[in-house]
Amino acid sequence: MNARIAPELVSPELLALTRALGRPERDLVILAEGNTSELLDGGELVVKASGSSMGQASEDTFVVVELDPLLRILRDPAAGQADLTAALAATDAAGNRVRASIESLVHAAVRAFAPVRYVAHTHPTDVVALLASAAAETAFAEPVYSEEYMVLGRSLFVPYAEPGLELGRLFLSRLEAYVAAHGETPSLILLGNHGIVALSDTVAGAEAISLMAVKSARVRLGARIAGGVAALDSATTADYFNRPDFRERREHLAGTQPGA
Repeated sequence: MNARIAPELVSPELLALTRALGRPERDLVILAEGNTSELLDGGELVVKASGSSMGQASEDTFVVVELDPLLRILRDPAAGQADLTAALAATDAAGNRVRASIESLVHAAVRAFAPVRYVAHTHPTDVVALLASAAAETAFAEPVYSEEYMVLGRSLFVPYAEPGLELGRLFLSRLEAYVAAHGETPSLILLGNHGIVALSDTVAGAEAISLMAVKSARVRLGARIAGGVAALDSATTADYFNRPDFRERREHLAGTQPGA
């Protein structure tokens, strides 16, 4: 089955999340930046169409794509841009060609390791400022306040790569290493010189992760002005993820699976 336009498969929850993240006052995206997706029970993804606005999203600005073909493209060194374009392209009722976001491979890569329901990719100005700095790789390496750690958990940094096949394959590789090290997928993935990816099983969680990432960036930028960032040391946070109260509150705020 090819990619297709299927407005009836665009859930009210996905539409609400997309529009909420696209609100101008939140400064998460402008113009046609960013994308969201929802995993369907049949192994398909509903992904925002390329060139469409998150803030003005409608049921007609999403494309339904198959997950398995995208994963095969990611893992096949011989697969090229033509294969990706074919996997993402659909035709609307008027006969116009519509393509799922070029960053659909990022959304697919997440689901290679966990059936996360929602993935939201945005470009918050304050976060990108840090991710475009000389300290990008370590900027979020340690938490600076407890509520941040509760919502964002252990973030993953992925260096800059050209959106599309290059980014998708690097993203898959770095995510695989993270899962091997921690036994779970992260809630927040930081893309160098690019933006963020929030993973959650709930709309509220995906939104909370995205907004907390912005606050975390602003705190760090402010701390730098005030003399430097004083992160929480590992001894202080070592048992956080083993505490039942911490895990329960993290599940509620970030939309993680119980015990994740």
